[in-house]
Amino acid sequence: MFEVLTGKINQIFANITNRGILTEKDVLSSLREVRVALLEADVNFRVVKDFIAKIQERAIGREILETLNPGQQVVKIVKEEMTNILSAGDHSIKRQETDPSVLMLVGLQGTGKTTTAAKLALHFSRQNQSSLLVAGDLRRPAAIEQLIALGDQIDIPVYSETAKNVAPVDVIENSLREAKSIGAKWVIIDTAGRLNIDDNLMSELSEIRSRISPIETILVVDGMAGQDAVNAAQLFHEHVVLTGLIMTKLDGNSKGGAALSISKVTGVPIKFTGIGEKVDALEVFHPDRMASRILGMGDVLTLIEKGERVFRKGQALELQKKIRKAEFDLGDFLEQMKGLEKMGSIESLMEMMPGLSGIKRKLAQESVNTGSIKKIQAIIQSMTFYERRNPKVINGSRRKRIALGSGTEPTDVNHLMNQFTQTQKMMKMFSKGKGAKSLLRMFG
Repeated sequence: MFEVLTGKINQIFANITNRGILTEKDVLSSLREVRVALLEADVNFRVVKDFIAKIQERAIGREILETLNPGQQVVKIVKEEMTNILSAGDHSIKRQETDPSVLMLVGLQGTGKTTTAAKLALHFSRQNQSSLLVAGDLRRPAAIEQLIALGDQIDIPVYSETAKNVAPVDVIENSLREAKSIGAKWVIIDTAGRLNIDDNLMSELSEIRSRISPIETILVVDGMAGQDAVNAAQLFHEHVVLTGLIMTKLDGNSKGGAALSISKVTGVPIKFTGIGEKVDALEVFHPDRMASRILGMGDVLTLIEKGERVFRKGQALELQKKIRKAEFDLGDFLEQMKGLEKMGSIESLMEMMPGLSGIKRKLAQESVNTGSIKKIQAIIQSMTFYERRNPKVINGSRRKRIALGSGTEPTDVNHLMNQFTQTQKMMKMFSKGKGAKSLLRMFG
């Protein structure tokens, strides 16, 4: 999402960190470039003005400009101030003392409320906290059907009523009794939305909030809506009193200004971000980690957390042994590819690796897209167990058979074999180097 902004800021940083001496003029010139980059990314102009002023105040002075690495000190200040922009209140999810805790999702139509409800239920499930999903959007029958389908997909119960003339608040009150009867820790309410904010919507949401008293009232906003998302957040907060925000579609190609503006303008904390359409594409929001990603510094902690969910510790230890003994084969390669696919898109993973966000833009799209991973999986799955364990036996005739079985061309099989050979060499190098231990244990 922040690809263009990150690229511009990285270039600005490179210009100042590569200089041994930094003058006040250099800092002011760089900050002007940062200001333009932020405004072009659709960040609120008042937020930009305040941001640049605070950096300028901290960065210009003898204690900074006369340090050994003044450029790095300026970058450090920029990261700290960007973290402040993204910070507002408590970013964690609160729970009630007695079960169930009620979380109400609100937002305009098309922001992804229904899918986000299922994502939250899966998130809580991974923390061993059961949920009941509630279909509170009675204006759009498809929303009820969608929520039921999502609940079936992740094995989470859904409460719904289809009787005519029933009020949403009555359905929600009935769901609370159901939640208590099944011992659910959470009640996650999907409410109705509109294409635009109107009095009827706000009245309905206000009534629900006053009668249900949810501990969390969270606005789901479209990260691709720009400053319209910020304006919507302000209006919802005025009428409903929000406790948090969830920004969806952060895997899109929007400028990203809303994410950088919304908490600063509204004072409401972002609690989660949606990074895809799948039900597991939800990330807990950390202001410092997001600032690091925007500035191209990566996000290793989130990467490790994703890896821990996908790769079991025993798998990681077994992989370490195989690499050290040079026994890493195509079967292992296939398992790692499957694991990476579960962790998210290759592009999103590269954004989390320090120094790779810039490289990502230079790579051909074919080399990092999901389609190429599927092709690799198909090729390896078309091999016999013996061929996976002993790739060197794969000759011309075997390659033709594998290509036919996987629906690919022999040149694709050749390309994979070359990739695998290079991976094996890299694994051997890491297994002998000092940095191997930390790399191999990343997911252990």
